Amino acid sequence: MPRAVDLLSALAQKHRLAVFRLLVKAGPEGLPAGTIACEVGVRPNTLSTHLAILDHAGLVTARREGRSVIYAADYGAMRALLGFLVEDCCGGRPEICAPLADLAADCGAC
Repeated sequence: MPRAVDLLSALAQKHRLAVFRLLVKAGPEGLPAGTIACEVGVRPNTLSTHLAILDHAGLVTARREGRSVIYAADYGAMRALLGFLVEDCCGGRPEICAPLADLAADCGAC
């Protein structure tokens, strides 16, 4: 997955990682940009830059609702990245990856 480097690069900054984690928690309905800025503690113009980078990487989606822009995590991109990162981890020993499967099973929104 050549895109993995782009996705990981987009997440390799503390505010962008915090935004993405917040959006993952928010679920498919997402959050308005103003709420994200308040929750993460960044200025709106700084948030716009971070959201543009996450959007360009394909990690978030945006939709307009009235005067607000609602952002949501792209769960397909997240699953693809996680799958890529662990696809070879078991090496014939499924007990190695079992804790990851348990984490995924506990995720109601994903």
